[in-house]
Amino acid sequence: MERRKLIGIGAGLVVLPAWWAARQVAKAAKGDWHTDTASLERAFPLLGPLADAKWVSSRDNDRGIPSSELVISGFARLTAGKLAELTAAYLFVSEEPADDFSSWFEKPLKGEGPENPRWIRSQELDRDGSGYSTTLWFDRRSDTVRFWALNPYG
Repeated sequence: MERRKLIGIGAGLVVLPAWWAARQVAKAAKGDWHTDTASLERAFPLLGPLADAKWVSSRDNDRGIPSSELVISGFARLTAGKLAELTAAYLFVSEEPADDFSSWFEKPLKGEGPENPRWIRSQELDRDGSGYSTTLWFDRRSDTVRFWALNPYG
């Protein structure tokens, strides 16, 4: 009877590392980022429907550190003609993002995004208030928006 318990426990110890390893491989293959656009369309309604996206969240970790604040950061591709519509309606200036994904949760985004972007930004499209903030940079050549937002849903 004792031998069966030991075999069962030993088998469980082998399955757990195998499960964990498979999970890590799946996460790495996924790129550790989100690709859904619906959440971003809700956060940034002025951008309209998005063609695709790669983004991360400050809540995407296994750290277990509770936080009432949510930060999302990443890239999204606008639908054809949307950036032309925005640049006709708002004032834009050339401006590079201040950092290159410096937060711990943004590491999966390093090296992603358009090649050799020429970022432009409109302060009119950014939001900044008590407990929330959004900054958007756009690349005309690729119709890409790079975003960083604190508590984007409210």
